[in-house]
Amino acid sequence: MSDQTPSASGTPSPLDLLDHTVETLGGTRRDGQRTMAAAVADAISEERHLAVQAGTGTGKSMAYLVPSLAHAVDTGRRVVVSTATIALQRQLVNRDLPRVVDALSPELGRRPTFAILKGRNNYLCLHRTGGGAPSSGDGEDSLLDEAELTRTGAQVTRLRDWAQEILETGEGTGDRDSLPRGVSDQAWRQVSVTSRECVGSSRCPFGEQCFAEAARAEAAEADVVVTNHALLAIDAMADSSVLPMHDVAVIDEAHELEARITSVATAELTAASLAILAKRCAKVGPDGCADAVEEAADTWTAEIEAAVTAGTAPEGRWLQVPVQLQEPLIALRDALWGLRSKLQGGKGTVPTGAESAKDAEKTAELHHCISSCEELHDTVVRILDEDDSGDDSVFGEDVVWLGGDRSRRVVRVAPLSVADLLRTRLFGDSTVILTSATLALGGRFTAMLASWGLSASKCTTLDVGTPFEAGTHGILYMARHLDPPGRDAASPATMDELAQLINAAGGRTLGLFSSRRAAEAAAAEMRTLVPYDIMLQGEDTLGTLIDRFRAEPETCLFGTLSLWQGVDVPGPSLSLVVMDRIPFPRPDDPLMQARKEAADKAGRNGFMEVSATHAALLMAQGAGRLLRSVDDRGVVAVLDSRIATKRYGSFFLASMPPFWTTADGGKVRGALRRLRG
Repeated sequence: MSDQTPSASGTPSPLDLLDHTVETLGGTRRDGQRTMAAAVADAISEERHLAVQAGTGTGKSMAYLVPSLAHAVDTGRRVVVSTATIALQRQLVNRDLPRVVDALSPELGRRPTFAILKGRNNYLCLHRTGGGAPSSGDGEDSLLDEAELTRTGAQVTRLRDWAQEILETGEGTGDRDSLPRGVSDQAWRQVSVTSRECVGSSRCPFGEQCFAEAARAEAAEADVVVTNHALLAIDAMADSSVLPMHDVAVIDEAHELEARITSVATAELTAASLAILAKRCAKVGPDGCADAVEEAADTWTAEIEAAVTAGTAPEGRWLQVPVQLQEPLIALRDALWGLRSKLQGGKGTVPTGAESAKDAEKTAELHHCISSCEELHDTVVRILDEDDSGDDSVFGEDVVWLGGDRSRRVVRVAPLSVADLLRTRLFGDSTVILTSATLALGGRFTAMLASWGLSASKCTTLDVGTPFEAGTHGILYMARHLDPPGRDAASPATMDELAQLINAAGGRTLGLFSSRRAAEAAAAEMRTLVPYDIMLQGEDTLGTLIDRFRAEPETCLFGTLSLWQGVDVPGPSLSLVVMDRIPFPRPDDPLMQARKEAADKAGRNGFMEVSATHAALLMAQGAGRLLRSVDDRGVVAVLDSRIATKRYGSFFLASMPPFWTTADGGKVRGALRRLRG
């Protein structure tokens, strides 16, 4: 479909629809937004993938929603929109889509429909609550202290009352986000199930009332379905579809896609998870069913501690399973599968119909135990098969490493790469539009395309820029004179530089630090050097801290990685963004190091492909916190001289907005004072 030509059904062109929507909603016409909308429409029409970098203020949500809704109405084929954050999901469903749909309905001939779909564990499970019946409680409850157990019990009771209220009134979705007052993750786990734990609507006595099934049914009829990257990952990894059928997928916040897919595909094995499983299974299964797992778990726990003490099971990455741990793992694998078989047969058979209705909670717990046995069994298999899992795993090669301490040893297993999974399971099944404010790292899309398993020939790329004038509204200050940061705490010269910048800005500073320890040390030091309140991530909820930072201009907010992305503080409260150092991955990060080594082994530059790309993405996101409206002005200060002195510094500079760049601290402090007025 040309961007200027109506469709065969008579629908106006995508640009006409966009212009009509912007005018109806009283918005501002933006060239970048129109360029993006035309490119999205063409990509959908021509069934080819598209990656679009659209800076803050472009209006990218409307640029992909308008052609997506037009395509769905015109063809009758569904579009899935996936986001990385709950905040953007809510914005799309509660604000953007209702407004765009209202504006487009007269032009499209009917009102497009939309729905939100989350993972099953985001919905209240009536089977686990027994339709609101009281809970006996078990499992990990035994690991909580009395006060925490009391709090959790009170929250579970409130959740069961909520379930009963919804059933009685017929009003409510059972979505955790719709709960009037939040509850702890511990409490929510007592009344929810994952997809693997669900007994299935046909076998569940509450199948016809199931909230998750109702959400899926609504999504199956919608033109546009909003979901998240985690569910997108589950859909890609599952043998059967989790998301409704669709021919177009829009991936917003696409810079997060690889990390979110990796997170979903990462599993772990701990003594606590084995102990909890054995206890739960013993309560719902045949007598003695969990004895073999308890014995194997005890042996495994003792052997891994002995191996760590002897130095034969090193902390960090395992290139192969330590010899003395192979037999305990094999015994654990076999015991878990044997327990699963015992739960499925004999006294552990999952009941149905009236029998299940009489004991819904026990039935749900039994199914949960069977699912947990399978998950832990599969995790052990992945650990044992690490060396040759490429033939069997949907991920290809896995990375296995040991972490934690004596109180909690944990063995994790994660995919070395998710590129093959994405290429075959996501990009092979539908047309995909990927967009973010940060995709062209080092000025090119190469790194992002590689992480998604795409080549330049398979995906069109486009940078539509931003309506903000970064070159005249923002300064990038490179503190070239400072010594390069070391492993120890920041130098006195660095702390002095930070204090001078904050004083010049009059507070109004977002401090982005590479570690929690660095943020805490800087906050402690600045509280003795500057007259402005220093708020520190972790001292209150993040939302509360950001709200106060936004409302009180003469304050500073310091924090670590979660502050580098997603903080939106337009106006005078934020005129200085400080990065303490280039945020390279930690040298002891097993997964990042394994990916770097794999790239080097393949003849590529592992440092640039993995370490520098990781850091550039964070720095680009961090720099994007500065200009959030057309009137914003300010400085991004990097207190790591390597950005100016090392050859790779140009890669980071090309990844960030095109600010005016200087190493003159006096000019920067003068500019900040002028901004104060």
